[in-house]
Amino acid sequence: MGIDFRPPVAVRVPPTDPPLRVAVVGAGGWGEQHARVFADRTDTVLCAVVGRDPGRTRARATAYGTTAYTDLAAMLSAEQPDLVTVSLPNEEHFAPTLQLLRHGVPLLVEKPLVFDLQEADTLLAEAERRGVFFAIDLNHRYAEPVVRAKALLDAGELGDVVFATWRFGGEPNFGTSPHANLVETQVHGFDLIEHLCGPVVSVMAQTYDGARPGVFTTIAVALELASGAVGTFLGTYDSSYAYPDSQRIEINGTSGRLVVEDTVRRLVVSRPGDEVSQVWQAGYFDDEARSFHTTFDRHVDAVLRALRAGDEPPVHARAGRRALELALAVARSAEQGVRVPTPPG
Repeated sequence: MGIDFRPPVAVRVPPTDPPLRVAVVGAGGWGEQHARVFADRTDTVLCAVVGRDPGRTRARATAYGTTAYTDLAAMLSAEQPDLVTVSLPNEEHFAPTLQLLRHGVPLLVEKPLVFDLQEADTLLAEAERRGVFFAIDLNHRYAEPVVRAKALLDAGELGDVVFATWRFGGEPNFGTSPHANLVETQVHGFDLIEHLCGPVVSVMAQTYDGARPGVFTTIAVALELASGAVGTFLGTYDSSYAYPDSQRIEINGTSGRLVVEDTVRRLVVSRPGDEVSQVWQAGYFDDEARSFHTTFDRHVDAVLRALRAGDEPPVHARAGRRALELALAVARSAEQGVRVPTPPG
C-alpha cells in the first residue's frame, strides 16, 4: 500500500550548550510531570518549583532536588530562569502568566490558555510587544499515532478528507465555569482537528447538563471545515477513562481511512475495498511511545530546540487562543440554537 510504518529515527546529540535553568510554577498533579521532565534531562536544570501551598510546594521541590518558592517575583529575582513553565488550576492561569510575560521570561504554559478571549488577547499582545517566546502544551500533537497520521495526511495518502470524527472524555474535572469540559478538556480536540484537517469554519452544537444542572458535561458538535469536509465532535465528562476507546480520532478520505485509538495506543490505516488494514502500535520494548506522559517529553524536546535556536515555539500560545475561540463558539451555538461561524484569523 506504499505506507512507510517504520519508526522515525531520533538522533540524540550530547548537549554542548550550558543547561537551561527551568522553573516550574505549579505543584499540582500535572505540575509533577513538568518537574520530572526538567529534573531528569541533562540539558536542563530544575532551578525552582513555585506553588501556593507551602507544604506541598516544599515537598515537591524536595522530591526533585530543587528550591521551593511561594512568591513568583522572589523566584524570578533569585533564580533568573531561562524558561518558566506554568501548570496551575485551569481557571487561574491569567494573572501569573501576565506577570511572567511582563518579566520577559520565555514561557511554556499548560492548556487551557485562559477561559476568556479578552484575557487571551491581552496575553498574546503582551508577548508580541515584548518579543517573548510563548508556547502552550497541546501535547496530543506529539503522540506517535498522531505524528504518523499527520505525515500520512500531509503526503496525501488519504486523498481528500471527507469527514473527521473526534471523541474524548472520562471522569470530570469541575471548576467554576459551566464550560470546563469544553475549554479545559476538549481544547485538544479543537486543536487536533485543525492540526490534522485544516480550519473549522462553523459549528453547530448541542449540550447536556442532566448530570449537574447548569454545567455542560457533554457536548456534541457538527463541524464545517474550510476544505468542504464535515466533522463530528463529542466531548464528555459523563464517561470514564477506564473504558476502551475513551479517545478516538477517525479521518475518512477519498483514498482511505485512519483511526487513532486512545491517543497513544494504536493507529489503523485502511483502504477502500481492502479488508486488510495496516496497524502501528508500540512494540514490546517501546515503552516511550505507548506512554501518554511522554507526549509531554516529546513536546519539551521541540520547545527546547526552538528556544535555543531563537525560533518561534512549535505550538505557539496562539493555538490556545484559537482552541478557546472554537470552544466559546460551540457554547454560543448551544445556547442560541444557531450555527456559529468560526473563520480562522
